[in-house]
Amino acid sequence: MGERADAATTGSKWLLPVSEFFGFPLDQVFALGAAFWFRLYLGPCHASPLVRHAVATLFGIAFVIFCFGWYSVHIVILVLLSYMVIITADISNIHRYSLVLSMGYLTACQISRVFIFNYGILSTDFSGPLMIVTQKITTLAFQLHDGIGKKPEELTSDQMRLAINQRPSLVEYLSYNLNFLSVLVGPCSNYQDYVDFIDGRHIQRRLRKQAEGAGNGHLNGYDKTPDISPLNAVCSKLLVCCGCMLVFLTVTRSLPIAHNVDPHFISHAPFLTRLVYAFFSIQAARPKFYFAWTLADAINNAAGYGFKGMDANGRPSWDLICNLNIWGIETATSFKTFIDNWNIQTGVWLKSVCYDRAPRHRMALTFVLSALWHGVYPGYYFTFITAIPITAAARAVSAHDDTFELKYKKNLVRRCFRHYFLFSRGVKRLYDLMTWAATQLAICYTVMPFLLLAVEPTMVYYRSMFFHVHLISMLVAIALHSKHTPATEPPPTPPSSSSPFPLSMHPSRCQATHSNNNVKAE
Repeated sequence: MGERADAATTGSKWLLPVSEFFGFPLDQVFALGAAFWFRLYLGPCHASPLVRHAVATLFGIAFVIFCFGWYSVHIVILVLLSYMVIITADISNIHRYSLVLSMGYLTACQISRVFIFNYGILSTDFSGPLMIVTQKITTLAFQLHDGIGKKPEELTSDQMRLAINQRPSLVEYLSYNLNFLSVLVGPCSNYQDYVDFIDGRHIQRRLRKQAEGAGNGHLNGYDKTPDISPLNAVCSKLLVCCGCMLVFLTVTRSLPIAHNVDPHFISHAPFLTRLVYAFFSIQAARPKFYFAWTLADAINNAAGYGFKGMDANGRPSWDLICNLNIWGIETATSFKTFIDNWNIQTGVWLKSVCYDRAPRHRMALTFVLSALWHGVYPGYYFTFITAIPITAAARAVSAHDDTFELKYKKNLVRRCFRHYFLFSRGVKRLYDLMTWAATQLAICYTVMPFLLLAVEPTMVYYRSMFFHVHLISMLVAIALHSKHTPATEPPPTPPSSSSPFPLSMHPSRCQATHSNNNVKAE
């Protein structure tokens, strides 16, 4: 197994000893330094958009070659093939061709990587950048289809805002897909936002939109400011990265996920002990993801990209393309709130290319696309299949899932039970604690196969847990459906605000502190 894993590593091994010691891929450190240099010495005031596009692309290609060796050819080939589709395909089918090409190529590479090199090893390899590139290729193709191939009245407000009205040049397309800021870990962002950043219009345009939305001609003079420094945001995010690394080195390594399926542990430890260990081992596995996504966000900010606007206190917010809200994750008291704060930009992508556009069976199709995009390990599919009954219980939906108003569905359980716990502050806190524990245990049960990867350990874990979450969620969904099916259906939610729960994430909520009420504005 180790020899096959080594065979898949063809990039530079200079940082391998350090990465193995810390347990983190540290290739992004180079990208952070390059991002600072890019902003200070190759900013819009010092270089033309063409030069900035070219340098961002060359740096990105150099990084993937450094990290993945000749496997980086797959990434470049996919981008070039997709550009051929962009410039030659009929606009009415450009989004379909791009989706089939990118997902097909990604799946073929994942199959070869998993079953030829390192089955059962959750490793960082060239399929990671391919996943990010796939999101970007399809995002741009759908937005281009909206801008050229559809009439304005056929689009939702979000689609109209993000529509692209002309095909990008080769340099722009390569830069968007292969720029060094996001080629390794992401996140995916909208094409127009990225082009505004390269052209030097990013901050001013975001401030102008915010001022227009507030009904003001300007926003405390910031709309006339030529530049707003991201240094404070970068430093705060780097501090979060340091904290995540410290937790990983001190806690995560002492709570291995594989111990959950250890035969001796299962046969000798009581159920409650195994449940508690599963909870803490999943909690301890998160800092690795926190580190990678927060560092990726800091890299984009260091280059001057990711400005969202001014927050409620009049301070600059650099959370436009953030990928998680750690506080929202750790304090979530509902299944949806947890997912809404995890891997945010992937949720936005799934919503924009699948959920908002599918004529029917939107939830099922979104699950399928998400599973295919993640890879071919059986554990991924166990996770998404398990999420279905949990989602049904959390939303308390009936058979007419796609026609009920989203607000009605989310509030049903709370409307039926929560008022019993509001007569005193202490009881309410107890209720919040109970819902937090139930949510975290449900998430733990759901994502365990995602980390175990293979069928056998997944089934061992489920049997050791007596399939209790499957059974409880199905019983809750059935009970609530039979008791609370409304006589009349509320009107359908407009497409622009519909959400593919549990896969929807909204960047506008990235750093918001969620209350324990768990009713999130859509």
